[in-house]
Amino acid sequence: MANLKNAKKRISVNIKKEARNNEYSASAKTAVKNTLRAIAKKDKAQAEANLKTAIKRIDKAAGAGVIAKNTSARKKSRLTKKVNAME
Repeated sequence: MANLKNAKKRISVNIKKEARNNEYSASAKTAVKNTLRAIAKKDKAQAEANLKTAIKRIDKAAGAGVIAKNTSARKKSRLTKKVNAME
């Protein structure tokens, strides 16, 4: 266990940051999964609505530094291509 005051604070802050990062990450993953489910069901309207949400959540995760900017761009691009390819 930490003895110094700043070490104790770092432990506390790191726990809070980890929780926030996990929230951003899980939120983005869920939105992507929902979009992929809508694509699998061939529901274009739902897929487009879910895509909009997924893009917002991926951007938030990238902005918070949870995922890299290039990873964010790649995920958004691939999802958008899949939705646009729907008939």
